[in-house]
Amino acid sequence: MADVISVVIADDHPFVRHGLRTYLETLEDMDVAGEATNGVEAVELVERLLPDVVLMDLVMPELDGVGAIRRIQEVAPSTRVIALTSFVDDEKVFPAIKAGAAGYLLKDVRPADLADAVRKASRGEALLAPSVAARLMQEVSGERPAPAGLTERELEVLRLIARGMSNKQIAKELVVSEKTVKTHVSNILAKLHLADRTQAALYAVREGLAE
Repeated sequence: MADVISVVIADDHPFVRHGLRTYLETLEDMDVAGEATNGVEAVELVERLLPDVVLMDLVMPELDGVGAIRRIQEVAPSTRVIALTSFVDDEKVFPAIKAGAAGYLLKDVRPADLADAVRKASRGEALLAPSVAARLMQEVSGERPAPAGLTERELEVLRLIARGMSNKQIAKELVVSEKTVKTHVSNILAKLHLADRTQAALYAVREGLAE
């Protein structure tokens, strides 16, 4: 049997959480590790459980989904987040993707499509349709997009690697743990198909990313 995908559901509506949990728990390859009713709870739960995937509502009290996604990128960069929204033109969708979400789903998504999205996210695949990707490029018009799907934090780490900093120095600079930096570095090398930090530094210089 394939590895079980650990999922956290974050939504302030109990009906939505119940519906998602009820379906996901019928699948042999998925386990709902926990539920959160707001963004703060979501971040705390993710930091404690380190799930594979988070289904994240974008409109929640205390801390909205976009803010929660940013914090999750800090505390658990290997966790993939799928933004949940009620409307395809939700103004929070693009900020959520820029913050590090793998993509988004409508809350009335078909069960089979939900399962497929969770599986893809757990494998590190993006969940953006071409039309959404095009709109995202318009949204960030004037900004240079991060290469190979790097998050804003990974791009920041890449720049520090290019400055010759060690993991320990980067951790101190960004006020995060050395373990978190190590995970960021691994993600950068994987996404850019590079073998080591030296290649990453050369890549940053070549692409004009180094300061």
